[in-house]
Amino acid sequence: MSNPLGMLEKEQDTPRFLISDLCTCLEEYISPDHIREVYRAYLFGAEAHVGQHRKTGEPYIYHPVAVARILAGMRMDYKCLMAAILHDVIEDTPTAKEQLEDTFDSEIAELVDGVSKLSKIDFNSQAEAQAASLRKMLLAMTKDIRVILIKLSDRLHNMRTLGVMRPDKSRRIAKETLEIFAPIANRLGINSIRLDLEELGFAAYWPMRYRALKNAVTDARGHHRELVENVETAIRARLQQEDLHGQVFGRQKHLYSIYKKMVEKRLSFAEVVDVFACRIVVDSVDTCYRVMGAVHNLYKPMPGRFKDYIAIPKANGYQSLHTVLFGPQGIPIEIQIRTEEMDKLAESGIAAHWMYKTGEASGQWVKSRASDWLQNLLEMQQGVGDSMEFLEHVKVDLFPDEVYVFTPRGRIMVLSKGATVVDFAYSVHTDVGNTCVAARVDRRLVPLRTRLHNGQTVEIINAANAGPSPAWLNFVVTGKARANIRAYLKNLQAQEAVNLGKRLLERELNLLSLRLEQIDREQIAHILKELRLESLEMLLADIALGNHMPMLMARRLAGEELVPSAPDASQQEALPSGVLAIKGTEGMVVNFAKCCRPIPGDAIVGVFNPGKGIVIHRQGCHNLGDYKKHGHKWIESEWASDVEGEFATMIRVESGNQRGVLASVASAISQQGSNIEHVGSEERDGLSSTLVFVITVKNRLHLARILRHVRSLPSVMRIVRVK
Repeated sequence: MSNPLGMLEKEQDTPRFLISDLCTCLEEYISPDHIREVYRAYLFGAEAHVGQHRKTGEPYIYHPVAVARILAGMRMDYKCLMAAILHDVIEDTPTAKEQLEDTFDSEIAELVDGVSKLSKIDFNSQAEAQAASLRKMLLAMTKDIRVILIKLSDRLHNMRTLGVMRPDKSRRIAKETLEIFAPIANRLGINSIRLDLEELGFAAYWPMRYRALKNAVTDARGHHRELVENVETAIRARLQQEDLHGQVFGRQKHLYSIYKKMVEKRLSFAEVVDVFACRIVVDSVDTCYRVMGAVHNLYKPMPGRFKDYIAIPKANGYQSLHTVLFGPQGIPIEIQIRTEEMDKLAESGIAAHWMYKTGEASGQWVKSRASDWLQNLLEMQQGVGDSMEFLEHVKVDLFPDEVYVFTPRGRIMVLSKGATVVDFAYSVHTDVGNTCVAARVDRRLVPLRTRLHNGQTVEIINAANAGPSPAWLNFVVTGKARANIRAYLKNLQAQEAVNLGKRLLERELNLLSLRLEQIDREQIAHILKELRLESLEMLLADIALGNHMPMLMARRLAGEELVPSAPDASQQEALPSGVLAIKGTEGMVVNFAKCCRPIPGDAIVGVFNPGKGIVIHRQGCHNLGDYKKHGHKWIESEWASDVEGEFATMIRVESGNQRGVLASVASAISQQGSNIEHVGSEERDGLSSTLVFVITVKNRLHLARILRHVRSLPSVMRIVRVK
């Protein structure tokens, strides 16, 4: 079987660049003094890597020089090139970061360290180690964007030489490239590197699909080559006729973009309409729109396929006019129209800051968009736990497919496709997201889960005491919103856990006639040290989450040498009872079992679930059987006298099978002040049907009122609470 990756490498025929070739390249834009510094870095790197070879058989130093050559093509500064040549010395040689600082400077040492993997730390899995290294690199990127430019160039050269790797390793690297590095290049607007990474990754990860699609595109190009050339000639003639000056380039659509469109929209190759494209590069924005009118007069435009990315650029700063035309014989052809500067920025993205120091507005726009994304990364980092979670949020943020909406003051906000009102709120500011309670879209009140569409104006309504709900995680799509919601809920759960843990511990200490305040501080410090916990609050939270049993912890805190004395009457009154009172306000550390759905008034029992807290069941619940073997996991519980909130329960309604029954039952439930969370139905026979409702009630008395009211309906034959 032929190797598609090898085919791709032959087509590109990437030359091997030695240091002399690199220095010759640098003479075009770097001073001789700086070229000497780059050469000094090469000598240092060559000595550090002496004796090392790549799997291709080449001396290892060829790879760093090739990476620097890719960056030289982007006209990067000399320190970035030096860091590229040295980028593997910390990771793959005994060289330390401090040695780089002494030999060169701290700026180069930081760049090299930012690209280096975390190889000296123990991780539970390769995926965890990989996520931690990526997190380190992305955070280093927020300080200096050149870190990611070096890493992207490093990955590009590795992909070009991937054919020598084992198939399993080759696929793993290709998958990571397609999921992380190519999207990062896209997010930063570096189109030239993105296309190469996607093409190489596609060929390595799906070799047979790559080969089949490549052959299909080659055949289609052969069949339609003359037609496409005729379109290009016709466009040039029309521009000349209208006295419009521009360059027309015909091109074949990128293979990986065709493949993604086929997968996402479930199309066959024959159904992909815009396989061929023409790019028209002109001198000014005004000319772009005039050319658009000219080509629309030449060929009919396809309805709904015009996009103006000049007026509203993409999230990565990309600007262009896009339209799809019905060409000769009905062949659709995509047309892109942009200025020369837009064309340069589309290829180079954030790297254009070094390549073309024009200082013009569009260049600053790209830099501004990149800065916004980097700021989002920093905010996500502050709210996440481990590296795997951070990487999950980053991946979500790397596939934006933008939606453009407006604030009430007319500011354009760019969000990911499918973004909701809550995503918009967090994009404005974290505090706006945390306290949002409602929203107006185009002046109409809408639910928070409402998805947004292009051109809508969104106004967020906030309440000072409001907070995020766990249910928001079910519909938000942006990484920033997800990270901030999780961070808020973690902090909230931690505080709730501390309060509940204190109640549980004091309940057990009460049985030993002790109070928490009476425990010796040294004894507490000794136990915290044993358990490797930093504070008493962490211990209390662990108790609430079921990681330590309160009874055993109370005995350890009491100590063998302590003989508890009977408290006096005043102490006895102040001590908590031996039963945990459930108030309904404990939050996420106390959960109510969905199997039996307890409500105030039911006899209840608590069961510890390690890591999650206490789960409250009704006494007699059939799922309690397994826990009876483990008495230490049980906790005697009862409802407090001042229970707050509403609790879900399930009722089953048997009724005549007639029109309007569901509406009348739902209305009766609502009239009694209950909310319906879920409803399902099943037809028993042609004459009757069964409706199952999950409703919220305050207590058993409230439920009884609802049952009586629904039972009075003429169509209802039977109603019961599901046990």
